[in-house]
Amino acid sequence: MRAYLRDLGAAPEHVQRIVRLWVQGRSQYSGQRPLDTVLPARVCAALPALVTQLAALVQVHSEHAGQDGSVRLLLRLQDGQTIESVWLPREGVCVSSQVGCAVGCVFCMTGREGLVRHVGSAELVAQVVLARQRRPTRKVVFMGMGEPAHNLDNVLEAIQLLGTLGGFAHKNLVFSTVGDPRVFERLPLGPVKPALALSLHTTRADLRERLLPKAPRLGPEELVALAERYARATGYPIQYQWTLLEGINDTEQEVAGIVRLLRGKRALMNLIPYNSVPGLPYGRPARERALEMARALHAQGIVTALRDSAGQDVDGGCGQLRARALG
Repeated sequence: MRAYLRDLGAAPEHVQRIVRLWVQGRSQYSGQRPLDTVLPARVCAALPALVTQLAALVQVHSEHAGQDGSVRLLLRLQDGQTIESVWLPREGVCVSSQVGCAVGCVFCMTGREGLVRHVGSAELVAQVVLARQRRPTRKVVFMGMGEPAHNLDNVLEAIQLLGTLGGFAHKNLVFSTVGDPRVFERLPLGPVKPALALSLHTTRADLRERLLPKAPRLGPEELVALAERYARATGYPIQYQWTLLEGINDTEQEVAGIVRLLRGKRALMNLIPYNSVPGLPYGRPARERALEMARALHAQGIVTALRDSAGQDVDGGCGQLRARALG
């Protein structure tokens, strides 16, 4: 996009204006001064085609509104592949970084498919632009299909653009990972340092290997130590993600393990009741059990949030929309 504009004779400030308006979800024709007094004639003439090309990066294939205010989207990319994105109830958007995923989490529909391809940086930003054009959007979470660490260059490029020209607060850009070591090496070095969400799911190394069979072989203690170092460097608490699976990681043993690992740390524990997937042998615990677990953690000094799994009423667990479309 930048090279195309430069070839047309756009100066750096022209390129910045065009990119900024796009990333912010605003019309290229917005602003106080007429475009033909600001941009070279060749650039002005090319804008309609450029706007069309950008809009074609991701297009809505289907839209599923939930009773909780979320909207799950199945998006079609230019090569015909599909990904999922979610407009979250409190002015957030969840974006996908890959078509499929190579981690193979046993409870995840996306993981069953394997990796098809990476999502490009422009396709990542386009998911955010689509949301901004339709509703107020203050937060971007890279928690959709895929493992962002496996597509690190594209994800970090998108984060840098969103945190600069896009105008997002850096703490409102959330990078989610199962714990790839490259994340802890690369994230502290960038000009935009996102918040970090770490998918922990259990405090038991043996159980984690079974639930996340292709995740890096770092034990929970080592992962928390690396995450805490990043938290202290940025000042943001780490958001630990814990998908609640009935009878598996909702036990008193796990409560004690969480307290042991996270007490005194800059941590927020997100308990996320599982979105049941047909054909998989996992269920969500009863609401009362989830509440008991959250209360027990709170009582022992662990800041805990019991999250609602967006899209439960539309069978919108991550990967389910794409699986139904392919099926």
